[in-house]
Amino acid sequence: MNILLWHVHGSWTTAFVHGKHRYLVPVTPDRGPYGLGLARTYPWPATVEEVPPQALAAQDVDLVILQRPEEYDLAAEWLGRRIGRDLPAIYVEHNTPKGDVPNTRHEFADRDDLLIAHVTHFNALFWDTGGTRTAVIEHGVVPPTVRYTGELDRLGVVVNEPVRRWRVTGTDLLPGFAAVAPLDVYGMRVAGLAERLLLPAGRLTSYQDLPQGRMHAELARRRAYLHLCRWTSLGLSLIEAMAMGMPVVVLAATEAVAAVPPDAGILSTRVETLRDAARWLVDDPAAARRIGDRARETALTRYGLDRFLADWDRLLEEELCASR
Repeated sequence: MNILLWHVHGSWTTAFVHGKHRYLVPVTPDRGPYGLGLARTYPWPATVEEVPPQALAAQDVDLVILQRPEEYDLAAEWLGRRIGRDLPAIYVEHNTPKGDVPNTRHEFADRDDLLIAHVTHFNALFWDTGGTRTAVIEHGVVPPTVRYTGELDRLGVVVNEPVRRWRVTGTDLLPGFAAVAPLDVYGMRVAGLAERLLLPAGRLTSYQDLPQGRMHAELARRRAYLHLCRWTSLGLSLIEAMAMGMPVVVLAATEAVAAVPPDAGILSTRVETLRDAARWLVDDPAAARRIGDRARETALTRYGLDRFLADWDRLLEEELCASR
């Protein structure tokens, strides 16, 4: 099957393109948001091809994966076909709803020309999609190549744009954990975070835009993984940390509650409880490793790549057959 999709969410796309199909990814000279092309921080399979927008109309495309509302019109323009009519389409909803939750209407609510695939059951529950057909395909991750060592009594965090997103990503909660142990924060636009939080030198160190392999290797050396997101979808970085065997300290919000069993990490809505848990893991490496082993087992079982790709193959075949 020839599938057109945009490179939007790096880790999700990395897992998706490990399937058995041919994947066409738009690329523009500026590699902007609608033409990012191939990943540069992680190698993708040879079945993924960059295609300039002007060349897409000549491509044999079987199905379109949409991930942003504007891609619907963009795909129609670039392919010269009616999306959802001439060509089957699946809209992958990665995000929790914004605005009047739980009454937020989805951009593609009450549509008969596409299907909305949610990445978590929480998202499917909270979005109002009206009569549009929906499915849930839970995340899958490419197993990290490194394993947890936890040799450094520091806490690891992965977050993108923590200053702009602030309370959404729990950025305001970080100083309380920096008092427990030094924090190492990885992700996009994390430079200057310590200054923004008025933290003294050495309590928070930022590592911006590291290649994924290097980030995983560094993260695995930290004693525990900290996940403080209040209102985001299930972060793939959390699952990847668990898959490496890291113990996790997690704010009990959105899908994280279902993703992390009680014996695979510490979850709570009480920040004091999470700070105490972080302090315990820093002080007790044996307990940290024990919890991390269970976290790894959970991640590789529930969020394994084979299960993810098999679920997607079933849905892709159903949509393609239905359109015919």
